[in-house]
Amino acid sequence: SAELYDPLAGTWTATGSLAIVRSSHTATLLPNGKVLVTGGFGAGYPLSAELYDPLAGTWTATGSLATARADHTATLLPSGKVLVTGGDNGTGSLASAELYNPATGTWAATGGLAAARVYHTATLLPSGKVLVTGGLLGATYLKSAELYDPASGLWTTAASLAAARDRHTATLLADGRLLVTAGKEKDVTGELLSAELYW
Repeated sequence: SAELYDPLAGTWTATGSLAIVRSSHTATLLPNGKVLVTGGFGAGYPLSAELYDPLAGTWTATGSLATARADHTATLLPSGKVLVTGGDNGTGSLASAELYNPATGTWAATGGLAAARVYHTATLLPSGKVLVTGGLLGATYLKSAELYDPASGLWTTAASLAAARDRHTATLLADGRLLVTAGKEKDVTGELLSAELYW
């Protein structure tokens, strides 16, 4: 199921349902006003992606991912394409990345991350590059960060976080700095209070 929130009325109403059940997926607003939902977990790890049309209130299928993944990231690039990175497909953390082209409804492989990761963040920076931070690789909580250049399709190493963390948040501030907050650094009682700034 899916629901629409009206901020003026402060109310929720039902809208068209997805074709399949899914959790740990992504939802990205495209420049054309439609919403792209990718991957996730439901009846296994679906390769499928769906587009929501807010005018019709309906979902339609679009091109499928090359690699099934959940707990991944999806970042809208200045070009209008969507960069999907990492995640997990039931066999472990992924290093692969894919690009969705809304004009054709198709996916294409792009450069892979240096470190496979799940539960990470991916943020579009003012430079047009995408910064991926932290995450989990197997049982290892990551400090590493990587920068994706849409022009070359390649990743380069960025300065590492001060603290290893996954399930954290990353918020781009008005001055261009990135605020990373909390997350986990170990299983069970590993929640963090710390925050860091990247610039």
